[in-house]
Amino acid sequence: MYFSSLVTLAVLFGAAAAVPTPAEHSLVARDCSAEVRRFNIERREKRGLGKRAFYNSIKNATCIVSPDAPRVNYVANPAVRTDVTDGQTGIALTLDVGVMDITTCQPLTNTMVEVWSANAQGNYGSYLRGATATSSSGIAEFQTIFPGYSSDGANHINLLVHQQSLGSPVTHVGQVFFTDRWTEVVSMTSPYNTNTHKLTKNAQDPNYTKASSSGYSPIVDIESINDDWPEGVVGYITVGVNPSKSV
Repeated sequence: MYFSSLVTLAVLFGAAAAVPTPAEHSLVARDCSAEVRRFNIERREKRGLGKRAFYNSIKNATCIVSPDAPRVNYVANPAVRTDVTDGQTGIALTLDVGVMDITTCQPLTNTMVEVWSANAQGNYGSYLRGATATSSSGIAEFQTIFPGYSSDGANHINLLVHQQSLGSPVTHVGQVFFTDRWTEVVSMTSPYNTNTHKLTKNAQDPNYTKASSSGYSPIVDIESINDDWPEGVVGYITVGVNPSKSV
């Protein structure tokens, strides 16, 4: 089954509501739309996707700290690596995580980012976990698989951002989601069709609902490789963090 790969530019601002500090409230009106738009376009051009059809705009124009989510199925001190597949089978996913400093509207460099997710059957284990530092462009890239849905909410990948190194304080914990349609279509294919967990739609997940409030979009932007998604996909997400914040 073919799935359209029209890309929309969206910015992630976390997964569960957190009460902002007075300093964070003062940043709500900061407009980073130009910076984030340029950031997103440059990321696609790097992969030769700059001329493909996508919306040259973003849904979240203000620069605000990303709300945080609980650390579900978290294991501390993951291996520092970009390929976290560990032999797990599924649709190859290159996850492109952009980290923006909300105090400057600039990409945050040399910042450790952790990811962890369920496998195609929706189960967590020692696999599909890892950490890597953002590049000079503020990008942390992971080779993983499109996750299978688990019983702890809508289909998602977990993210954690440190202030600097892996042992430094944590500035953000969140979840990034996929459209229900992507999850449904992928789940029809092997090995995802052996998943026995109950499928939760995005609208049924309180974490997704909170992350989607006030006009924010917690959805990963998916681009099919060679217009044939079974060969793999690229997913883009941008996280806004306050590097001086600790959670």
